[in-house]
Amino acid sequence: MKTAKFEKAFSSFTDSGPDKIRTQFINMDKNFPTDPSTSNSPLTGWSSVAVHGGHIQDPMYAHQVPIYASSTYVFDSAEQGMRRFDGKEEGYIYSRWGNPTMTEAEAKITALETFQLGIEAKGILHASGMAAIATLLLANLKPGDKILSHYSLYGGTNEIISKVLPGLQITPVIADLRNLSLAEDLMKSDPQLKMLYLETPANPTIQCVDLEALCGLAKKYKLITACDNTFATPYLQQPFKHGVDFIVHSTTKFLNGHGTAIGGILLGRDVALMNGPITKLHRTLGGNSNSFDAFLLIQGMKTLEVRMERHCHNAMEVAGYLENHPAIARVNYTGLASHPDHAVAMKQMRHPGAMLSFELKGGLQAGIGFMNRLQMCVRTVSLGTCDTLLSHPASMTHYSVPKTEKEKYGITDGLIRMNTGIENIQDIIQDLDQALKPFS
Repeated sequence: MKTAKFEKAFSSFTDSGPDKIRTQFINMDKNFPTDPSTSNSPLTGWSSVAVHGGHIQDPMYAHQVPIYASSTYVFDSAEQGMRRFDGKEEGYIYSRWGNPTMTEAEAKITALETFQLGIEAKGILHASGMAAIATLLLANLKPGDKILSHYSLYGGTNEIISKVLPGLQITPVIADLRNLSLAEDLMKSDPQLKMLYLETPANPTIQCVDLEALCGLAKKYKLITACDNTFATPYLQQPFKHGVDFIVHSTTKFLNGHGTAIGGILLGRDVALMNGPITKLHRTLGGNSNSFDAFLLIQGMKTLEVRMERHCHNAMEVAGYLENHPAIARVNYTGLASHPDHAVAMKQMRHPGAMLSFELKGGLQAGIGFMNRLQMCVRTVSLGTCDTLLSHPASMTHYSVPKTEKEKYGITDGLIRMNTGIENIQDIIQDLDQALKPFS
């Protein structure tokens, strides 16, 4: 038999049940506005949004958002279920379609990417960055279309653009988009170009393209614009500010920050489009995230600003050290005045970032020897974690790219990519120094 205490608690819970909770989650922009200057929100600092943005008090008063480990959700009546499937009533149905933990992660990233811009956007969490990119491309391109992009893209992105899209009769056009005259000539001369896809800073050469200038050209010639903002994060760069239509992230990287979960997100400024056809395609493709990975992502984002400040400080120190090392032929880091895209990066980024790459004069064998001598720094792919990670792009992240193309992109056999971690800077440099010693 239910006790009076149980009845009271149960009543309190059901009074703020799934409909009300869902409404709160959907309207969380009203609780945590993306532009505090035009609202009554107390959140005027970026780090405050990173900690509190998107959070709605759990009906059972849990401090942190719970992991909603449920595949499906109960309807109060058959009629309610019908209304939800028909789109006449908001509410959770099935976790492939949405989940409260995932909703909070989506809202937090959206709040960060739109912070103080005074614009609306919608984010959809995915199982991986590549899933988010797949949804973006399949939702916006059709047979006969062309996609314009640049050299030095993430290996998985390069593969889907160069190997998957052609099978769908969608043609890639790859050019050096730092050359704005060339970019405009391509857009102007080819009406089949439908999307401009950018990645800045790019993987692994850390090249940067001018977002504002390219988006201006794309708008002029009616191209959709998309930007992978994984390397920069919304703390360092907000592509929506420069006119980008869609943003993608591998949330696996700096947003999670601890290497504990795979994930991705697609954000779009056209909220109706995102809520309509793109959400439908995303649900149909089944590239959804899950509540546990979303929970880890939420926790990671709370420290994003403090982590990025330390990442960037350490990366600048490491870049300066490597630039003067006798074993190093070239350092790719936008914080260095010697980087060809230094001015562009400083125009659109808060800081140069945590990522850099460098080429050893001894080529492949020097690269292998250097990597094998590392003691504290970690030999692994991926990036964005608190520890310093080093990889060999030519044989790892970009192994599927033909050698001639890799060399054209600047991905040489001696190139090392480095995610500069938040460890003590003296320890990072000491480890690099002892690993480079035989090649000096």
